[in-house]
Amino acid sequence: MLVQPLGTPGDFDPVLDRARSARVVMLGEASHGTHEYYRLREQLTRRLIAEAGFSFVAVEGDWPDCARVDDSVRFHPGGPADPLSALERFERWPTWMWSNAEVVRFCRWLRAWNVEQPAPLRAGFHGLDVYSLWESMQAIFDYLGEEDPQALEAAQEAYRCFEPYGGDPQEYGRASRFVPGRCEDEVVRLLTRTRERAARDGAGRFSAWQNAEVVAGAERYYRAMMGGGPQSWNIRDTHMADTLDRLMAQYGPQAKGIVWAHNSHIGDSRATDMTESGLLNLGRLGRERYGDTDVLLVGFGSYQGEVVAANHWGATPQVLPVPPARPGSVERQLHESLPDRALLVFDGVDEPEWATDSVDHRAIGVVYDPEYESWGNYVPTRLSQRYDAFVWCDQTSALHSLPAHEMLGELETFPAGT
Repeated sequence: MLVQPLGTPGDFDPVLDRARSARVVMLGEASHGTHEYYRLREQLTRRLIAEAGFSFVAVEGDWPDCARVDDSVRFHPGGPADPLSALERFERWPTWMWSNAEVVRFCRWLRAWNVEQPAPLRAGFHGLDVYSLWESMQAIFDYLGEEDPQALEAAQEAYRCFEPYGGDPQEYGRASRFVPGRCEDEVVRLLTRTRERAARDGAGRFSAWQNAEVVAGAERYYRAMMGGGPQSWNIRDTHMADTLDRLMAQYGPQAKGIVWAHNSHIGDSRATDMTESGLLNLGRLGRERYGDTDVLLVGFGSYQGEVVAANHWGATPQVLPVPPARPGSVERQLHESLPDRALLVFDGVDEPEWATDSVDHRAIGVVYDPEYESWGNYVPTRLSQRYDAFVWCDQTSALHSLPAHEMLGELETFPAGT
């Protein structure tokens, strides 16, 4: 196992060395509201694009919202001149995950990088997630317009089926408990028609096809969500893996993709207790589909600090304290043995027990209560099997949610002292 202090972007060289031969690099985070995770992930991503030829970034976000960002960073007709304009339009809670100063800074860099590249080689920015049922359906209407009566009729049928639920997909999920699959047939017809149109169309065909896949995935997801159990989680992560597959195919045989998502998605679920609960995830599916040597999984973690989160679903986000990691956890042991910033690269050689044994590993979601630290917020993990590398930040600070325009010029340095 390699352990080295992390002070500048150049210290990511060991990850770059392994990433050059990989097709997919997945970069995690132990929360959705920590400045250092986003900043360090950005620094590594810049190097992957500029030095290792990676083709796109795919994030744990909605396809339609991220498509507007992609329009900006790849100079598509009608795309915003500043990615900030697109990121400010993210409305789905938790907005702070992507509508933040850290992502604005990265996307501005990506646009500046792309302007020097020929159009086919410009790096994209895409959403992997499955939540945007209504937004994706509206995007399909915009795409079809009046030019394809059969496809438009299928879209209208699907819309009419969902319309009684007032734009609330969870209400549809609740109704499906009594009439299973009530809109499934309409969605399948919509997907089929959109695929047929996309196969013979030009501009916009891939995005339209993906929006139809989102509608189909969302219908399954919200229907399964009300039934409980692992099915809805598995539908979501399988949808993200399928979207990644489509992006790789769309970018061509030499494509190389970067994923930004929570550790719970990108760390191989087989190295946790998730498998016992019937759960799979994106990291596991990536390794199974592309092969262990073609996928590089990088986790993140910290000992204490601050995080942006909410105390219940849909609540106003706030800056919350992250208390010191509990005794016996991975984070406590790394706090006692590593410098403030460090990079770990696992190679199966001279790995300590905390890396190979099942040890508690902290995971903070968009809903977080520091008082639960004594019994919740941790996942039993075999760290060196769950990840190929691990980025350690002993002390962390809160993410800078938008609107934070005045801060965008203040966060340009590598976070060695933030």
